[in-house]
Amino acid sequence: MSAPVLGGIEEAGPVGAGPVETGSGHGRAYWAVVDCWNVVRRSLTHYGRKPVYIAWQLGFPIVSVLLYGYVFGGAMRPPGGGGAADYRDYLMPGMFVMTMAFGFMNTATTVVTDVRKGVIDRFRSMPMAPSAVVTGRGVTDLIIACAELAILAATAFAMGWRADGGVAATLGAFALLLLLRFSLIWAGIWLGLLLPDPDAAGSLFAVAFPLTMISSVFVAPASMPGWLGTIAAWNPISSTASAARELFGNPVGGDGSWIQENALLMAAVWPVLLTVLFLPPAVRRFQRLSR
Repeated sequence: MSAPVLGGIEEAGPVGAGPVETGSGHGRAYWAVVDCWNVVRRSLTHYGRKPVYIAWQLGFPIVSVLLYGYVFGGAMRPPGGGGAADYRDYLMPGMFVMTMAFGFMNTATTVVTDVRKGVIDRFRSMPMAPSAVVTGRGVTDLIIACAELAILAATAFAMGWRADGGVAATLGAFALLLLLRFSLIWAGIWLGLLLPDPDAAGSLFAVAFPLTMISSVFVAPASMPGWLGTIAAWNPISSTASAARELFGNPVGGDGSWIQENALLMAAVWPVLLTVLFLPPAVRRFQRLSR
């Protein structure tokens, strides 16, 4: 009896060895894309069946925006002075960045849950492209990130925030936000494959929270003590936040430092470095799962 076929490829050799082509006329790259899309569809279907999870993941950014914008915003002042409305203009790009940065925790939780339930092992035993499991997770998270940004932008618009940098600059800012999220996906996948259970993934908040607080998300690094301001300025999150503010036409709060003056460059460089840092160990960890 021949091996089962999925997507025009059939299993050959041990689990995890990867698929080989049949006589379908399509190459490995084609079926890698098809299998990736099937994993994305599976993930989005499961996601859509959890309304409480959707409400939490998409509702938390809205609550955060309202909390920091209205509850704390009256006591805050943007760089260069101004009132609460000006602070909200400074805050909103930072909240976009914070939401993208927090996303790696959701990635890690989903991956570790699939590992503990045996979903990843079942995927690895199927005649499908091995890369589809990882790329499917990444594409799913980017789709969810787009939904989060759209909801946040609508909320910010209702609060009076405006992007005054022009259409091209605004799209560029959102592209940088998604680029940061893309780079942190690999950190989430690596951690999800490394952590023992979903409860441990929940503890990642203890890392994510100070990472976003010691940055330019809420206040300019220049307002912090010298040593702490330097750490905050060189935080990758700060570069994306400053670049987004510049492209949106919002207050930037620059201090004349090199890292601040080159925020647009570093907003592209940091995600590349993070991808180089986390992608290889994530792939190696995935490859060792069934050994």
